[in-house]
Amino acid sequence: MSGLVGLLFASAAGASEAVAPAKPDLVKGQATSTQICVACHTADGSRGSPANPILQGQHPQYLVKQLTEFKAGQRRNAIMQGMAAALSEEDMRNVAAFYASKQAKPGFSRDAGLVALGERIYRGGIADRQVPACAACHSPNGAGMPAQYPRLAGQHSDYTELQMNAFRSGTRANSLQMNGVAAKMNDREIKAVSDYIAGLR
Repeated sequence: MSGLVGLLFASAAGASEAVAPAKPDLVKGQATSTQICVACHTADGSRGSPANPILQGQHPQYLVKQLTEFKAGQRRNAIMQGMAAALSEEDMRNVAAFYASKQAKPGFSRDAGLVALGERIYRGGIADRQVPACAACHSPNGAGMPAQYPRLAGQHSDYTELQMNAFRSGTRANSLQMNGVAAKMNDREIKAVSDYIAGLR
């Protein structure tokens, strides 16, 4: 009987090992970054063009989610849909882990006149329009929450503003929560909070 129990445990252990995804390979992730992502996101996902997101230090689960949704057409962008189409699930996990392993460089705000408004919205929301504080989901220092909300601290203000406007118009439709938040904000408020986020440390 004990031999049978041991065999069952051995079989169960083998099955769980077979199901568990392989640990991300940072070397392969770097190769994907170098071959596919470098033109828009730089070799290590750092501070490239303000129109493109900084990927350094971003939660790997969030990056995999975005790549998966680009590939499936749930998030639309002609360039990214084409790039993601060539990636396997393993490629996505590897490149996401590679970018996540890098230390994000600090950013800075550019518009001193809007920083105070941006900080008020980020930390306290806009009560009369039921706009929640950004900090509630993305944390007070912009670190976000793995697998749920992305890191925002230091992100290019141009990119954040572009995404907020896309959420507001509905052209980016892969987060109903963000569609609802952005729909209640005007241009100045979006610009202010985007600029404040860029300087978060």
